[in-house]
Amino acid sequence: MGNDRKKTRGGGREARGGADRRVRADAQRNIDALLRAAKAAFARSGVDAPVREIADKAGVGVGTIYRHFPQRSDLIVAVFRKEVDACAGAAAELAAKHEPGEALARWMQRFVDFIATKRGLGAALYSGDPAYKLLPAYFERRLVPALQSLLDAAAAAGAVRADIDATELLNAAAVLSGSAYLAGPGQARRMVALLVDGLRCGAHPPPDGASLGR
Repeated sequence: MGNDRKKTRGGGREARGGADRRVRADAQRNIDALLRAAKAAFARSGVDAPVREIADKAGVGVGTIYRHFPQRSDLIVAVFRKEVDACAGAAAELAAKHEPGEALARWMQRFVDFIATKRGLGAALYSGDPAYKLLPAYFERRLVPALQSLLDAAAAAGAVRADIDATELLNAAAVLSGSAYLAGPGQARRMVALLVDGLRCGAHPPPDGASLGR
């Protein structure tokens, strides 16, 4: 009977543990759906998009939004951080699939897409609200190293010049694509592509026998 009780208790714990994991998985799916819906709503209607619109698009109730994001600023910060993380993570993914120069060019286009999302959040990010004061540092901490790794690899391969500062390039691309985006995403992409083309001026081929890429 002692063994039976032990199994029963153990089984109960396992059952509860499985249920807990399912709850956590369901909660994470809700959060992911909310962030996708909020990103689309913010891009379309700005950060004042109705909560009901976001909830309906995500397929959840309004209460689910407030349970995970009690303040609108919490949701805005979460959307921004998720987009920053996705953009930063794309650097390693592209580097694994493409030659260094191509990986850099593709990532800069990915950055254009990020800036498009950031434009939708601009009213909040530059409002002076202290809820957003840490976001610029987060942006820099995640994206500068990602871009610098691509620049270093491209410079070593002779695809771009070696004296490019990642922070300066990010700022230039942000300003350029932000203003060009008024004429449409295609214009922003073309302008940033021209910027990347300019990085090749003054590039030096690698020494004989040096690695040209991955």
